[in-house]
Amino acid sequence: MLILALALLSPALAQDEVPAATSQKAASKAPSGMVWVEPGEFTMGWDGEEGRPDERPAHRVQVDGFWIDQTEVTNAQFARFVEATGYRTTAEIVPSWEELAAQLPPGTPEPPPGTLVAGSLIFAKTPGPVDLRDYSQWWAWTPGADWRHPEGPGSSIDGMQAHPVVHVSWFDATAYAKWAGKRLPTEAEWERAARAGADGQRYAWGVDLVPEGVHRANIWQGRFPFENALADGHDVAAPVGSYAPNALGLYDMSGNVWEWTSDQFQPDLYEQRVRASGPGIVIVNPKGPDRAADPRNPYSRDSYVQKGGSFLCHADYCSSYRPSARMATPPDSGMSHLGFRCVTTPALWKAHREAARGKAPSGAPGKDAD
Repeated sequence: MLILALALLSPALAQDEVPAATSQKAASKAPSGMVWVEPGEFTMGWDGEEGRPDERPAHRVQVDGFWIDQTEVTNAQFARFVEATGYRTTAEIVPSWEELAAQLPPGTPEPPPGTLVAGSLIFAKTPGPVDLRDYSQWWAWTPGADWRHPEGPGSSIDGMQAHPVVHVSWFDATAYAKWAGKRLPTEAEWERAARAGADGQRYAWGVDLVPEGVHRANIWQGRFPFENALADGHDVAAPVGSYAPNALGLYDMSGNVWEWTSDQFQPDLYEQRVRASGPGIVIVNPKGPDRAADPRNPYSRDSYVQKGGSFLCHADYCSSYRPSARMATPPDSGMSHLGFRCVTTPALWKAHREAARGKAPSGAPGKDAD
């Protein structure tokens, strides 16, 4: 994000083992606003014609059980976190040249004093057709844009408490998750939850984008990035739960806003994964690499996977509202179409509850975040 902004002016957490008895009881003991995802197998990735190389090959994966947020984290939920902790998001802090230089080619000259300012990236429609390979045409670095001011200075989240929080970096999402007794999902966990009831299908609900004329996701209709027909009723991010849920009761697993995961990005990860395990082998609890290899950000050590697509996704541009689609950016990225949801496990949630009740060792948090 900082690289694009200038142009425009840790290992993954381990899975907890879940005994069968725990899995059977978990669904009835879900933390507020979360849904239990049973341990099991699914097909990860996509070999269909829309699938990009980083989605191939499709392969069988097994994950342990976990709870996942029913919706994307909202402005109201994030505001409670900020009020309780005094946390400042990445977009609210002036970036340092040292942080930026680490993501740029060696020898890049330092910008003039005052060039680097706190802010974030906001989508702006273009006057007409543009080269879709040049995303700088529709992204505007906006000083003063952050989660409280999603459209920049002068805007606010008044009346938007049920909207997904945006302009949050991977660091911000991780901090919120830790405070809440949760964590970010692995890419496999996220896709397992999204595909519930539609394993091996093109979309999270089946094979048709608009089944029987009913829109199932907040995406772009019309001509991107200058004309949105609004057939689904929304021009930008919609309040969470505006569309029908998937088979698990999860909302907005497709479209609305991209969602951070805990996994680093590697374009040929699936190919290497299948080659290492052998064809036909079910891969158990896979995680991303320790270090990213992202051609879009070649000098950045870290680039984390995002899933689900957003209100900007369009068939002619990316069709990333498919559950297999993958995007990635460095962890300091914040944009007006980027949010997150969290997961937790029985072991992680138990530790959080005990800490909240004062049973944890000295130095552990003492306030329940739920």
